[in-house]
Amino acid sequence: MADTDLPAVEIEGDAPDSDRRDLDEFSDDEVAHAPTSVTERRRAQKAIFENWLISDAAQEALKPKTKEQHLIDANDEELSIQSLMTKQGAQIIKNPRQYQLELFERAQKQNTIAVLDTGSGKTLIAVLLLRWTIDQELERRAAGNAPRIAFFLVASITLVFQQFAVLETNIDHKVARVCGADKAHNWDKAKWVKLSAENKVIVATADVLHQCLAHSYITMKQINLLIFDEAHHAKKNHAYARIIKDFYLTETDDLNRPRVFGMTASPIDAKADVVQAANELESLLHCHIATTDDMSLTEAIKKPSEQVLKYATLLQKVSDTALLKSIKARFPDLGMFERQFEAVPEIARHLGRWCADLYLVDALSERKMRRYELQLQKRYYYGPSQAGQKVSQLDDKLATLRDVIEFVEKAQSQHVAIRPGDFSSKVTELQRYLGYQFERPSSHRCIVFVEARQTAKLLAAAFKSIGTQHMRCGFLIGANTSEIDEDNFTFRAQVMTLMKFRKGDINCLFATSVAEEGLDVPDCNLVIRFDIYKTMIQYVQSRGRARKSNSRFIHMVEIGNSIHSQLLSEVRFQEAAMRRFCQALPEDRRLTANEDHLEDLMAKEKTLRVYTEPSTGAKLTYGNSLVYLANFASAIPTETEEAMHPTYVVSSKAGKFTAEVMLPGNSPVRSAIGLVCTKKTLAKRSAAFEACVELRRKKYLDEHLMPVYQKKLPAMRNALLAVNMKKTNQYTMRTKPSIWAQSRGALPTELWVTMIDFPDGLQHPHQPFAMLTRTPLPHLPSFSVYLDDGRASTVVSTPLSTPLQLGDGDMLAKLTAFTFRVFKDVFSKTYEEQPDKLSYWLAPLARVAMDGTGGDVHALGAQGQPGMLLDWPLLEAVHSQEEYRWTPETPAQSLVGRFLVDKWDGSRKFFSTAICEDLKPQDPVPEDAAKAKWNANILDYSISLFKNARERAVWNQEQPVMVAEKLLQRRNLLASPDTKETNLRKKAWLCPEPLIISVLPPAVAEACFVWPAVIHRLESYLIAMEACSMVGVDCEPAVALAAMTKDSDNSGDHEQQERINFQSGMGDNYERLEFIGDTFLKTATSISTFIQNPNDNEFEFHVKRMLMLCNQNLFNVALNLKLYEFIRSIAFSRRLWYPEGLKLLQGKGVGKQEETSVIKHPLGEKTIADVCEALIGAAFLSHDRPGEAWQPSHWEPAVRAVTKLVQSPDHTMMQWSDYNAAYAKPAYQTGEVSASQRDLAEKVELEHPYHFNYPALLRSAFIHPSQPLMYEKVPNYQRLEFLGDALLDQASISHLFHRFPDKDPQWLTEHKMAMVSNKFLGAVSVNIGFHKHLRHSSAIIQHQVGEYANELLEAKRVAGDARDYWTTVSDPPKCLPDIVESFVGAMFIDSDFDYNVVQRFFEMHVMWYFEDMSIYDTFANNHPCTHLHTLLQTTYGCQDYRLMARELPSIDSTERKDVVAAVMIHNEIVAHSKGKSGRYARLRVAHDALKAIEGLAPFEFRGRFGCNCQLKVDMEGSESIRAKALPADCNI
Repeated sequence: MADTDLPAVEIEGDAPDSDRRDLDEFSDDEVAHAPTSVTERRRAQKAIFENWLISDAAQEALKPKTKEQHLIDANDEELSIQSLMTKQGAQIIKNPRQYQLELFERAQKQNTIAVLDTGSGKTLIAVLLLRWTIDQELERRAAGNAPRIAFFLVASITLVFQQFAVLETNIDHKVARVCGADKAHNWDKAKWVKLSAENKVIVATADVLHQCLAHSYITMKQINLLIFDEAHHAKKNHAYARIIKDFYLTETDDLNRPRVFGMTASPIDAKADVVQAANELESLLHCHIATTDDMSLTEAIKKPSEQVLKYATLLQKVSDTALLKSIKARFPDLGMFERQFEAVPEIARHLGRWCADLYLVDALSERKMRRYELQLQKRYYYGPSQAGQKVSQLDDKLATLRDVIEFVEKAQSQHVAIRPGDFSSKVTELQRYLGYQFERPSSHRCIVFVEARQTAKLLAAAFKSIGTQHMRCGFLIGANTSEIDEDNFTFRAQVMTLMKFRKGDINCLFATSVAEEGLDVPDCNLVIRFDIYKTMIQYVQSRGRARKSNSRFIHMVEIGNSIHSQLLSEVRFQEAAMRRFCQALPEDRRLTANEDHLEDLMAKEKTLRVYTEPSTGAKLTYGNSLVYLANFASAIPTETEEAMHPTYVVSSKAGKFTAEVMLPGNSPVRSAIGLVCTKKTLAKRSAAFEACVELRRKKYLDEHLMPVYQKKLPAMRNALLAVNMKKTNQYTMRTKPSIWAQSRGALPTELWVTMIDFPDGLQHPHQPFAMLTRTPLPHLPSFSVYLDDGRASTVVSTPLSTPLQLGDGDMLAKLTAFTFRVFKDVFSKTYEEQPDKLSYWLAPLARVAMDGTGGDVHALGAQGQPGMLLDWPLLEAVHSQEEYRWTPETPAQSLVGRFLVDKWDGSRKFFSTAICEDLKPQDPVPEDAAKAKWNANILDYSISLFKNARERAVWNQEQPVMVAEKLLQRRNLLASPDTKETNLRKKAWLCPEPLIISVLPPAVAEACFVWPAVIHRLESYLIAMEACSMVGVDCEPAVALAAMTKDSDNSGDHEQQERINFQSGMGDNYERLEFIGDTFLKTATSISTFIQNPNDNEFEFHVKRMLMLCNQNLFNVALNLKLYEFIRSIAFSRRLWYPEGLKLLQGKGVGKQEETSVIKHPLGEKTIADVCEALIGAAFLSHDRPGEAWQPSHWEPAVRAVTKLVQSPDHTMMQWSDYNAAYAKPAYQTGEVSASQRDLAEKVELEHPYHFNYPALLRSAFIHPSQPLMYEKVPNYQRLEFLGDALLDQASISHLFHRFPDKDPQWLTEHKMAMVSNKFLGAVSVNIGFHKHLRHSSAIIQHQVGEYANELLEAKRVAGDARDYWTTVSDPPKCLPDIVESFVGAMFIDSDFDYNVVQRFFEMHVMWYFEDMSIYDTFANNHPCTHLHTLLQTTYGCQDYRLMARELPSIDSTERKDVVAAVMIHNEIVAHSKGKSGRYARLRVAHDALKAIEGLAPFEFRGRFGCNCQLKVDMEGSESIRAKALPADCNI
């Protein structure tokens, strides 16, 4: 796809544009349907479309729908997360305390981890450090050093927004934020470079920076400061740790490493030895831990008083609640809710009966029913133990699910009331304590920390009922959950909850660990640990939320629970130990002692493979390979909105694991198998790593390990591949065959005779003539000319096998005199008589030639006597007498039957028919005389001199008056005369004196008047044959000419129903030949691609084939061959038929040097490419033998034409056997045959009588892509399907082409669609029985195939004799037509490329359904675009409509651009659609247009749009335009 914005698509014939076209996305959509002013109207419609695109109405209509509208004056509920964060941002640098300044100064000098309590101002230190770093950076840049940037890294998306708001408020430099929500994984290097150049600080999640570094968009030496918020997360494979391990430590030059600053409330976050954990953290982050015992910290951090709140021992075991018992009693077997039912007793034990029932009612609510339904369907289709289940079992489970939810909804009212004892002692104690805190209104804030998400939600709900009137409860939990019975809690909901907490709309917040660290939680008066902490850092961080004066931190401890008591002691001891460790650290302590720790940490990394891209340094590891592969899969273009993702299959053997990853079907790499690993997770990563390496090897990942689709696919997957449909007006056109120029320049000694006759007669009696040439002409086909009355007359040319020996120069002189006399008298052209420069001579035929049969004539020629065929007396007369003039002595009757010429006006030529004795020269001109300039009298009528010459001239007043017929002198007799020509008056009354009486008899002149049309057609044949000879195509002249003929602006445009600028009289055009040539080109290139690329998959097949058969390649080859010179795009021209090389002395055009001018014709690039396909079609058609057994020799000329015209190393075949010779059988095909494969071959041979030599090849034809390669080591059917698709296309189209020789490509395309449609081939698959042999790894496929097969066979049973019953059932699963195509491909390869096996399959399983093609006339009309076209043309008679499409620029160059499509009727936009796919945008807009107009009566349609198209057609007396259904490709 072009990188620039494309204008609305135009069809060939418009003014040239500089735009490039991507015709996979945009076909020739813009078709004008009215017969007049096509180009002007098209431009006007284009302007309307362009203006609409930029109108306010269009902008509003095409505006993307968003969930939030970002309004300047919006309230909090309407603001975005970033706006909310910005709104609460505040200055934090006011009066830094001494400890903050000390830690800031230390961080300037060395890498530091600041260990400070929550709320002690760690972020302020980071801001101070950022300011200082930016100042240093500005100095560096001023000194000419390369720019560097600082990264502030956080652990969650919410914190990105929060810290960005803080930094943006406190740093006087540009700050950017980046997180997964920004789709940063799709960014390219240019975007990162721009972001780095425009900002001094980037706030990002660690994952984002890790990917950026891995892609080598930014390197460590381009970063000046790394800040790790909550640095204690830097362990194992956390992104913090991976950044250091993969990139910081691998940068060996310390000067290129950034400064590191970490912030945490504790260096450890788990139960571990404090000293060891601290040393490991220091080692990994390459930092010194630093803290302070400065008293100013004590003043800054108001630590809460700690209290222990004890509650009575909870019950060890609680029975089911009454609600749960009633559900189990009503539905005894409910395995689908096992997890929920198990949770109820535990919730009842922990919180109480009421909370347990509330959980159950919520989990089994109607709003969650759809989730359970999807889960059941997923388990049925994909579950490991569900293969034997029937769909009826699934239906039963779904019905039970609905019954359960309905039962719970009715029963819940009996259980929602709160009764004594409904809450546990723990909740009761919390209620008592909080009751004291909120007995009166206050501004206090309280956080109750719990462990589970459900606990927070249930307690919030409970305390809304049992809390005091002054409690305003809410809950805060993590943003994502994978549990089916839980609702998602968005990032926005988190921010809004915290804002409400800050404002006081919520004053008691029940929160999970999400509120412990990072989030900017307002200072609290009370923090309660409802569920006791598990680690020291949880204790420290949750306690740090109580920062108000006189605040309290409450430990809720169960009486008699030794674990709780021990935890309480442990965390206090660990905190004290951690503080002692930090405070005991000397300021000048070096990190050398930690090197052993670092080596231990990195030892495990060395065993895992790493790939580093040499050109950029981008790094692929086991850690990021999963992300890279998922990113690649999601980037694969698809015509649907379905998300693409990789699928992993893990197998185990002897306690070790191997994984295979399978990518979507249109991926260039279908699967990869990893190494044997000790863990499942490692096995998956190994497979992903292998897939990424292969994608990089094949250049589908770029040098930064990013997908290349947006750059590569539009250049390869588009069938027309960016050719320009518009005319260019820059191509030279041959007007004469080269044989004329090759033989001119010398006087001939012999001439070859070709007789020209008109056996059907002409307008008047005629005498045949001969054309004599220096070289023999081939046998050229007969053709028709159209006489003045509209009758057709056949022109027959007969070349003789023996030349005429000229002997002395007398014979040549006579022939030359006759030839030039014809040009002078018949065509009013006087040339300088130079016989050596003549291309051919003309001569009248003698009576023996006219009366004899063809056999007699050829006998004379064979006897060496072709001269006996010529009328030598007439040749002698013409040679000796230039012309006759009337004198008073001329007998009047001798003037009858003469050819009369006006020497002053070439348009006036006559055949005299009688003497009119009752009229005199001075008599008035009869009223019915042919039109003339002068009409005073008959003599005046006979003279065409100008006024002054007329006055000087003296004429005999006694001369006779002749009755004559004025000749029309139509030159283009190849086309029928129009009404104006046939209605002209022809009768004339003349005086002979002013006229020349030609030596040529009228019969000779009559035949010679046809000569311009004859020589134009003969020369066209010869030029076309030269083109075929150049390409190596051996075909009949008529076929050759058709292949080179373009007779309208939209020749080759199969979707048109009306020819634009049609030029009549050119004979057959290239459309049918191009159609069959395109089919064979696809077949030939498919075979060569398949056999020469054994390791490629279907995707790469498509790419390589497309590069051969795309229009751009054909155009380039044709350009090199100068094929454009031979194309016949101009109909008969009055100035181009004359022989070249002669000097014109008198006549129209003298002095204009027309004989030496270069003729150019306007051609579109697609036209030139189409002619290449037509030449292939000519080679195919000339040697194909329909009805006979296929032989390789039938197609070898077409094979050679393909090789000549694609000029690709992927197709070098010159004969059919070259395909077989180039095919190296893959190992799986020739390997050992398993019993299962042999059994399959025997079964299939019973269904279709073909014996497979290689059963493994047959097995491959039935393996679905969902089955991993490692199961059987046989590839899936996609490669064979690629080949079989082309072969079935060839069989279907060839059958239709030969059976219906009068049908145009549009009709053939429409009816071919039925033959090769997935709908039909799916039915073929079931009828043969192929569906039973499909191997796959998906239960859903089994279900779909079974359902379709049952429906089809039932339809077949009740159909009786109907052969189109398959059209009445649902669409089949795509795997069914796929295996039919792959089976055909497998047979073809197995039979050593014998096309007979394909033909037999077609005849046995396809032809019967299509013996009556009329029943499929409307098959294509099911397509929305086709239906719209038919509705407008047939129902409403409208011709003035267009479907247009335009590509809009995207904001991000890495994203696919939007396509806007619109339907315009009489210059009014009636429907529009926008999307990423041009094809689907057109589908949608056609569908919308149908909804807008379908159902209108014709008179309503005419009134709605002011349409009078049909009225215009009727008024002009034309036939109603026959509606033709378009092929279903959205091209109207």
